[in-house]
Amino acid sequence: MNRRNFIKHIGFLSAGYALSQNTVLANSRGLSSAPNRSSALFPTVRKPSSERAFRSQAIDNAVSTFKQNVKNKELGWLFENCFPNTLDTTVSYSLKNDRPITYVVTGDIDAMWLRDSSAQVYPYLDFVSEDKNLQMLIAGIINCQTSFILKDPYANAFYDDDKKYTRWVSDHTEMKPGVHERKYELDSLCYPIRLAYGYWKKTGDVAPFDSQWKKAIETILRVCREQQRKEGNGQYSFRRTSEWAIDAVPMGGLGYKVNPIGLICSTFRPSDDATIFPFLVPSNFFAVVSLRQAAEMIVNITKDDPLVSELMALSHEVHEALKTYAVVDHPKFGKIYAYEIDGFGSSYLCDDANVPNLLSLPYLGAMNSDDVIYANTRKFVWSEYNPFFFKGKIAEGIGGPHIGTDMIWPMSIIMKALTSKNDQEIQQCIKVLQRTHAGTGFMHESFHKDNPQNFTRNWFAWANTLFGELLWKTFKEKPYLLEY
Repeated sequence: MNRRNFIKHIGFLSAGYALSQNTVLANSRGLSSAPNRSSALFPTVRKPSSERAFRSQAIDNAVSTFKQNVKNKELGWLFENCFPNTLDTTVSYSLKNDRPITYVVTGDIDAMWLRDSSAQVYPYLDFVSEDKNLQMLIAGIINCQTSFILKDPYANAFYDDDKKYTRWVSDHTEMKPGVHERKYELDSLCYPIRLAYGYWKKTGDVAPFDSQWKKAIETILRVCREQQRKEGNGQYSFRRTSEWAIDAVPMGGLGYKVNPIGLICSTFRPSDDATIFPFLVPSNFFAVVSLRQAAEMIVNITKDDPLVSELMALSHEVHEALKTYAVVDHPKFGKIYAYEIDGFGSSYLCDDANVPNLLSLPYLGAMNSDDVIYANTRKFVWSEYNPFFFKGKIAEGIGGPHIGTDMIWPMSIIMKALTSKNDQEIQQCIKVLQRTHAGTGFMHESFHKDNPQNFTRNWFAWANTLFGELLWKTFKEKPYLLEY
């Protein structure tokens, strides 16, 4: 199934919980209703231990610690459900020739996204020193991602079956067996580097970073250079026969023309929606960080100085181009970062809920949250000047064209809190997330600004784990914010 057309079913859900028998499924865009929050007294919705895909004692210990020390019982219940959700329900671990391999689905879709799989397990890195099995699981994800990148660096999602063909028979691009979807997204090449770097820093283990991994880094570098489009458009194009405009790539599947100013094109956004202007600014900021991280790993592990020089040179070039071309003057907010640009002077001012977005730049290490332009941008994206900011009776937050008008993504509220230094703001975000899970005990892809019982995706592990990351971070750094 694709993300947009997934329709929830009644009864026991694979995420490990059941909705009431009165739950009815809504339209083809996946909207559903769920039990009223007041009718549920925190029932057991997490999968029983015997049915979990993977068991981490370190994560279970964190759950116990949180629940024992946080007086707010609902937050304890949500943390227990959400933080381990990726491990409970989405991972498949095995050893192949004594090499760990871990396949990770997003939740309700049987495919592994390079982006989602990285983001889903990244918060667990803080626990690998306590749990060798968890470390091996994450090493297996890095190994799996390496093989996928070498299979097709322009693809965003893959199957664990090398012979399986995609259901996207209407896609006009160079598809291969084992590829679920071939939407080229710059962030899909950055996320595996972020995970690899975080793993290396936490463990010191270099076993996953062999000649194949180095070849994957060289492949990422090649694609980034190609998608600067200094010498033509490169080998990638994508068209889909679809009624959805956001799946369409204009100009014969190449996207609109860009002026080669040093930035890297991204045909699609992290939402899997097509870009308007191919220079996607948040993804380019992410690339600056990821290329530097890859260079640091190469210089310390494989000691290939020429490759290090190329990675650092590209990172510097992209960073300089961002400083020169990605900043625009807004009549209300002053200097802010555009969401997309074309290098000719055109820019698209908005922010989408999916990460990387402008809101998430400090979270990804691209800049400090005190950066003046970022601070201005933050005010812009969390305002009605952002066309994808929605404010209703129940909540306010950022959505995007992927689901549509008035649908807020919990991920945006989580990210607002993760990038905030304001206690009141952080606590308010947690309170909003607590009251908008629609009685299910889990986060969702999106919910309606006036009615959280209208939501998309019962089972979206990325949002669940990210919310768990927020709660754990708050518990460790500012536990008093959870006392309400």
